[in-house]
Amino acid sequence: MQDANHRDVQPHFAYSQCNGRKKALLIGINYFGQNGELRGCINDVQNIKKFLVSQWNYKESDMVVLTDDATNSRMQPTTANIVAAMQWLVRDAKPNDALFFHYSGHGGQTKDLDGDEGDGYDEVIYPVDFESSGHIVDDTMHDIMVKPLPEGCRLTAIFDSCHSGSALDLPYIYSTEGKIKEPNLAAEAGQGLLSAVGAYAKGDMGGVFKSAMGIIKTASGGQKKADKISKATRTSPADVISFSGCKDSQTSADAQEAGQATGAMSYAFVTALTTKHEQSYQELLNNIREILRSKYSQKPQLSSSHPMSTEIAFIC
Repeated sequence: MQDANHRDVQPHFAYSQCNGRKKALLIGINYFGQNGELRGCINDVQNIKKFLVSQWNYKESDMVVLTDDATNSRMQPTTANIVAAMQWLVRDAKPNDALFFHYSGHGGQTKDLDGDEGDGYDEVIYPVDFESSGHIVDDTMHDIMVKPLPEGCRLTAIFDSCHSGSALDLPYIYSTEGKIKEPNLAAEAGQGLLSAVGAYAKGDMGGVFKSAMGIIKTASGGQKKADKISKATRTSPADVISFSGCKDSQTSADAQEAGQATGAMSYAFVTALTTKHEQSYQELLNNIREILRSKYSQKPQLSSSHPMSTEIAFIC
């Protein structure tokens, strides 16, 4: 990582004991009456809220819940309210505090402007008023919720949205074997070629161009350069760990499970930890994937703000 003078330094961190103050921000957006209306996002928030209170000793008085069925305008998931709530979540954070962030709604991508994305695109989330106020970019969410946190403060983030693999811009992404993923240029170029062929077959010339540019970026070493930039500028002494519903290149399902509309990722996360309360991060990633494997193509991702052992127990 880099210090304030842009000099390379070794990352330092401390795992949080999560025995300090607990705070949670839960956001669910169904986009009532808009194109792409969803069904399960508000249910996701209610399920996560119940899960945190019953299993992890969070108090409703220390939660902010933003949903687009709220009658109080301050509780609507607008851009302004989401940013303000993110700032509230991390305000006065101290070592061993446990913060929890959950987002269920639409996600997407926009052109990367600072070179930290291997595919050339930043990930974004869409507030309920995105048509007038725009989206919120992963760089912004990282600046608000990760950078201010002190060493030893845990932030657990759950993104149940499309293109969410690196939605919090955390630079260390883990395989199901618990190892940090490194850029695989040959595999990424091959995947880019398949995407270009698929887009051409559908008559999607914009998709062909995007995939072709990705192949060029990979061939020129852009993936490794972006990975280096990400690790140098996004590594943090804070203890931030994120589970996301899919890879950056994938979509996340708005599903029907147990007779209720729900996001597939939110359902799998709660189900896995309700079935087995004590498990490691690697176990949890694999169990979430196993729950989704038979019905969904999305592959949930695990990422962190610093190198971590995925064999440690999940706590939040």
